Amino acid sequence: MVINHGVPESLINEMMNLCLSFFDLSPDEKSDYVGKHVLNPIRCGTSFNTSVENVYFWRDYLKILVHPDFHAPLKPNGFRETSYEYCKRTREVAKELLKGMSESLGLEEDYIEKVLETKSGLQILIVNLYPPCPQPELAMGMPAHSDHGLLTLLAQNEIGGLQIKHKGKWIAAKALPNSFMVNIGDHMEILSNGKYKSILHRVVVNNKATRLTVVTANGPSLDAEVTPAPSLVDFENHPPLYRGMKYKEYVELQQSNQLDGKSCLDRIRI
Repeated sequence: MVINHGVPESLINEMMNLCLSFFDLSPDEKSDYVGKHVLNPIRCGTSFNTSVENVYFWRDYLKILVHPDFHAPLKPNGFRETSYEYCKRTREVAKELLKGMSESLGLEEDYIEKVLETKSGLQILIVNLYPPCPQPELAMGMPAHSDHGLLTLLAQNEIGGLQIKHKGKWIAAKALPNSFMVNIGDHMEILSNGKYKSILHRVVVNNKATRLTVVTANGPSLDAEVTPAPSLVDFENHPPLYRGMKYKEYVELQQSNQLDGKSCLDRIRI
């Protein structure tokens, strides 16, 4: 879904420009952030998980853990202050959306916040840079996958590339200017016992222009065990569809393996 929001367009544009500046830094300036573990505070590199992939995908990335503990690279100048404000604002947007989704399930407005401890929930800032690709028909920006967590908010420049799987077909997702594309994550599917479905999506590349996306992934507390909400489970008519798993374990499992559709969610499907 695409939403209007209370995040100033000027803040989004400033964030985009600073992210581009980060990728323009020299390899030496970025060398401290070439992390290996999926929960390192700051990581940058290429592809998704080079230790298990047969090919590199056409993408450079920067991943930062920004909540409950805030981290940011020292360069470029102004990145820390702008990213802090940007992530705080997008977290507020996600909080309001989760209230509405909680009520839509017949739960209390603050049910998700209380049960999944989202006040101390994991938020990750993910910046993706997709340069022009000489042979886009032979490459992929990101393979088909669903996101971990509850809600992912995506802002992008004017270059498209995101595709959503709908009724067996890949559909181009065209975002409106000054808007967020919102993806439902695996843990919203788990908590809702399948009433909400996480979104299967992928990114295609082009040979003409650079695509930039600034993403905030919003999830439960790392220590929260996510299970279907008890009031949404009826063992005769609506049995539980997923077994519980601590969020941290799920993140490490998904991020340590090759992206492959909803394969991680399928591992805990009953």
